[in-house]
Amino acid sequence: MKTRILDGWPLLGLLSLLLTAMFGICLASHGGDVTGVRAAIRLTARTSLVLFALAFSARAMATLWPCGLTQWQHRNRRQLGLSFAVSHTLHAAAIVAFSFMDPAGFREHVMPATLVSGGIAYVFILAMAATSFDRAVAWMGASSWWALHWMGGYYLWLSFIVTNGKRIGQSPLHALPVALMLVILVLRIVARRRGRPLSTMASAP
Repeated sequence: MKTRILDGWPLLGLLSLLLTAMFGICLASHGGDVTGVRAAIRLTARTSLVLFALAFSARAMATLWPCGLTQWQHRNRRQLGLSFAVSHTLHAAAIVAFSFMDPAGFREHVMPATLVSGGIAYVFILAMAATSFDRAVAWMGASSWWALHWMGGYYLWLSFIVTNGKRIGQSPLHALPVALMLVILVLRIVARRRGRPLSTMASAP
């Protein structure tokens, strides 16, 4: 079968390369200084939001509006979820760089509570990424696998709401990610009530 670059694992490879290239270009365009690092933090926050939204809404979209595009989204939800993990790993790398390059600025912008909640988010991301393979379900058991991905998915969903919601006062544009997350929640609820089951294998529930 001819491999399609926009499907399956080739898609993950392509997205990972694009994310890494964008990250490097963002840093290089600012000479690798702290301004570039902060720009990279903002960039990866946005790419992570988009990829998470695509993965987290895939089942609902394919259930409510079955078509070629939503079926592609649902079919590749695992790869989209893993691409989100790649994006957020780059995001973490930029945050760590920021903490070393500008400790005072880091303490000003990142509160201890944020470090705790963000740390929990990354534990979920790593656990979900590590179990986004068929063998993980057999090893963990379907119910345990589902519980991990359900809790992790909704913790990350809530994290996007809280992170952007508290910044709406700084810029009304932060209301857009909050609205997006709420719309996805409504879609998931409506799709679940329709009761049209799809495959249970996914990178996020």
